[in-house]
Amino acid sequence: MSIATRAAGALVTLGLSLGVLAAPAFAQDCEPSQWGADDEIGSANLVTEERVKLAAELIKQGKTRPLGIVIDANTPAYPPRGVSLQVVQPNHTGGKPIDLGYAAVANDDLAQLWFGVGSQLDGLGHFGVGGTFYNCNDWADFAPITGLTKMGTHNVPPLVGRAVIIDMAAHAGVEFLEGGHAIPLSDVQEAIEQQNVEIREGDIVIFHTGWTEAKLESAPQEWGSTEPGILPDVAEFLAERNVMAVGADTWGLDVVPAPEGGKLFFAHAVLLKDNGIYILETMNVGPVLDDGVNEFMFVLGQARVRGAVQMIINPVALY
Repeated sequence: MSIATRAAGALVTLGLSLGVLAAPAFAQDCEPSQWGADDEIGSANLVTEERVKLAAELIKQGKTRPLGIVIDANTPAYPPRGVSLQVVQPNHTGGKPIDLGYAAVANDDLAQLWFGVGSQLDGLGHFGVGGTFYNCNDWADFAPITGLTKMGTHNVPPLVGRAVIIDMAAHAGVEFLEGGHAIPLSDVQEAIEQQNVEIREGDIVIFHTGWTEAKLESAPQEWGSTEPGILPDVAEFLAERNVMAVGADTWGLDVVPAPEGGKLFFAHAVLLKDNGIYILETMNVGPVLDDGVNEFMFVLGQARVRGAVQMIINPVALY
């Protein structure tokens, strides 16, 4: 990742830190989750056999699309996140054959990486306010350096259900929304009506802004230092509808930078901390829209690394 991208991201980090410090703790106002005071999986409780069967009925064309992007050492990421990959040949460096009764050769991969790079799932232990996280959990009680003892992404069951795309770029009449473009609730409600999108309990709702298609390859520094995104009132609107996850084709869902007087990444707080709703970042839904589809079966089975806060993912759209 370039120095420029790192520097721009550092400004975002500073703003986030200041925003969290300035916010009230809310611990005294915390109320147990609708799924009980001991719940650790939040909206994943909305995955039911009936909803899975209904989602399967959306498969009409027999097509599958990956929603994850390809990542590597050059993929812009929230600083200091990054990826380093090495391909090695343990015990037979350079491809020297191993005698297994035949001349066997093999490669292994060795990686040092952050799980919050590229397309990712934000778990419920990722984001809090004033030290308090989902279901009134205090940071000091569940987040040792060796891994979360509660709300790790390894606990999240397969997220399977109906997904809908709200195309905010199309609503604005452009190929992509510019970085820093704030998406207010009024625009979302208009787009829902115009595009005949029905949001149901347990849905996965994904916003299309065109940002990744327009900028990830052509202007990666810009892609990773700013983005169009939703405002907190949109998150509250979706939480009231009891959705399972909210995502976008951007790296952080919220608008960056925040509008003047606004709270940076506060939609994260509304969804993750207040409502136990998962966030899906960098969901590449443009190709799905290109096929004339804005409703599909969503299937995600993330890697189950114990205690992880986030996870690199590649959900599949089936339609």
